[in-house]
Amino acid sequence: MMVPRPSRKRALQGALAVLSLLLAALAAAWWVPLPTRLSERHSVVVEYRDGTVAHVFLAPDQRWRVPTVLEAVDPAYVQALLALEDKRFAWHPGVDPLAVVRAAMTNVLRGRRVSGASTLTLQLVRVLEPRPRTFTSKLVESLRAAQLELRLSKREILSAYLQFVPYGRNMEGVEAAALAYFGHRATHLSAAEMATLLAVPQNPNRRFPSPANVARLQAARDTVASRLLDAGALPLGPPEARVTPEAVLAEVRATPLPSRLMPFPREAPHAAAWLRAQRPGQLVLRTTLDAGAQRLTERVMREAAPGLRAQAIHNGAAVVVDRERAEVVALVGSLDFFDTAHGGQIPGFATARSPGSALKPFIYALAIDEGLAGPEQRVADIPAAYGTYAPRNFDGKFQGLVRLENALSQSLNMPFVKLLQQLGVERFLGTLRLAGVASLNPEPGHYGLSAAVGGIELTPLEVAGLYLALAENGRARPLKVLAEDGPTEAQEIFSRGAAWLTRRALSLRDRPDFPARRQLTGLPPLVHWKTGTSFGHRDAWAAGSGPRHTAVVWTGNFDNSPSVHLVGAETSGPLLFDILEGLAPRGRTEDPDLAVPPDLTQVEVCAWSGHQPTEACSQRKLVYAERSHVPTAVCPYHQQVEVEVATGLAVSPACRAGRRTEMRVFLTWPASIRRWLDEQHRLLPQPPAFAPGCEPGGARRAPAILSPGLGQVTLLIPGLAADQQEVPLEAESEDDRELAWFVDGEFLASARADERVWWAPSVGTHEIVVSDDRGLTARRILKVRERR
Repeated sequence: MMVPRPSRKRALQGALAVLSLLLAALAAAWWVPLPTRLSERHSVVVEYRDGTVAHVFLAPDQRWRVPTVLEAVDPAYVQALLALEDKRFAWHPGVDPLAVVRAAMTNVLRGRRVSGASTLTLQLVRVLEPRPRTFTSKLVESLRAAQLELRLSKREILSAYLQFVPYGRNMEGVEAAALAYFGHRATHLSAAEMATLLAVPQNPNRRFPSPANVARLQAARDTVASRLLDAGALPLGPPEARVTPEAVLAEVRATPLPSRLMPFPREAPHAAAWLRAQRPGQLVLRTTLDAGAQRLTERVMREAAPGLRAQAIHNGAAVVVDRERAEVVALVGSLDFFDTAHGGQIPGFATARSPGSALKPFIYALAIDEGLAGPEQRVADIPAAYGTYAPRNFDGKFQGLVRLENALSQSLNMPFVKLLQQLGVERFLGTLRLAGVASLNPEPGHYGLSAAVGGIELTPLEVAGLYLALAENGRARPLKVLAEDGPTEAQEIFSRGAAWLTRRALSLRDRPDFPARRQLTGLPPLVHWKTGTSFGHRDAWAAGSGPRHTAVVWTGNFDNSPSVHLVGAETSGPLLFDILEGLAPRGRTEDPDLAVPPDLTQVEVCAWSGHQPTEACSQRKLVYAERSHVPTAVCPYHQQVEVEVATGLAVSPACRAGRRTEMRVFLTWPASIRRWLDEQHRLLPQPPAFAPGCEPGGARRAPAILSPGLGQVTLLIPGLAADQQEVPLEAESEDDRELAWFVDGEFLASARADERVWWAPSVGTHEIVVSDDRGLTARRILKVRERR
């Protein structure tokens, strides 16, 4: 029978209306924004190197919402969740029509609501956008669920559910719940833990672990476990050791419930806060920190805190590095993170401070590489001024001539200021930058010779990188703090041989910074170290390496307040050794420094001076030197003199006839040393004077100006008289004959080479000239400026 035309028209209109509604719904699904909470930021999680949680931060909305990755959640838990809450999750469009029909029929037959038709998608909508439980709300939630199904994949919906599912109070997500309930991640869960995590979201505020909720939670957990076992959704163990469902249920019921929420991990707080600031927006930060090393280092610093506070020292930082991998395994930013009165939350390991003498080993190594000096050479430790800069030793005393190796182990200042002058400040700073130091001012000429003794600022992390390079034969590698950072190319900052010789000097035990406590307990084996104290007792450092780790400890006050107790050997040194000993491998460890590097060779030197021997050096010995940069300066101290046997006076070839003579060896001393000793009222034996008529002739070396230094700029203090800011004029000469000093062509004074002359400066550029009695001269330009 033919359908009447009007009926067909109405059917077509109805179909078009339905199609229009569907198209409008699809357009709305794409046009209406998704729930805003889907884009909310989560808690930032900082992990140890093995993936265990070190620190969790609250999300910006003050909730514990640990980032959840579906693949990282126990698959058995996910299977149990779907079996319990949404069996047809894989195919329904957000609303499960079969569940709706089943729930409607059950509720009608029972005369009350006993069953729901909620899907995981609908539950996610309710979590993201809570609404009153009305019919209108259910309609809106159904539309929202359909929108999520259109816009997101099933995997994304399931991941969002696991992320936002409520677990009581301000806790969301299965990862946060696993940490707070059981103290571990949701990667591996027992049957009892799965049942607990599935029971709580059904009524989170009345079931989360608390003394008041224990009975309700236990009943709900056991019921959930029974339902899951009936559905075959709880694991029964591996195939080779399966158990019965009854045994699993009995185990679940016997498992104690958590009665309280565990605090979220808050370890390594300084490192965690610092890394979060370094990588904004990154939710999971897998670090190279080792849980054991971090806790040991924190304990060492924490136990030292009361004694340090009694000495007006409130802050301390520590860095520990795995030598083999150049990975930071421990970071401590201060003694007490919660000591806000003393800046306790400042990350001290990344705060630049004056390193005191801690950089001298690197001047030492560079000087060896340049052939400027060797460990056995004697160097002058006497007062000297470089313009207005007049360095002094820590104890205010000077030692005269000392071996360079001893100058390093005893941390004398003057030898290293002079070495830095020879190396060049910018050359030294360039080496530090090559090693990864970024705290330095980039302006050329900003730093002076005081850089040798703490006139620059570095962070403990940067100092750790330098000492790692020293331990690893002069090869500097960027320190790795995040596991995601890839390998970087090592930079050679000095030779393997220079590093070996420097470590040998830093391994000496009989030195001023040897910790008093360790005289009884001993040092950990195979340790080389250096301490440093900044000017004014504001910073105390200790840095060194053991067999497997390099460590740096800084103590001080972030507000720069001094303490007379801030001495590297006394405050930071003992902490360094406690850390290195605590992390040292047990048992005997082979010493790699027993093998001499191939770039070192043995050379013969004067046994007393360490310089290349002359004929006058009767006692000699073999020492190690850098093969390609052997120091070539000959011994300036031993002098062979021909003397008359009868009088002991020196003779020259011109007056030798008729006299019985012999060759004798005498120690001679530089004029600068004689000048200093004379000021100390100490006398040294001198070579004999020449016999009458026997003064030598021939060529002589010109005097050498020691002060003012080459390129020196003197700054005058405004308002202070020039005669109170005098500049010392000093020269070195072959003998003690009179030297005449001239400034800008005008005669100033005459004095022996071992005497000092003083000049009152004026602003401008001045020519300083010194001349001996034979007319040999030396010149130097001195610039004098007014300090601004």
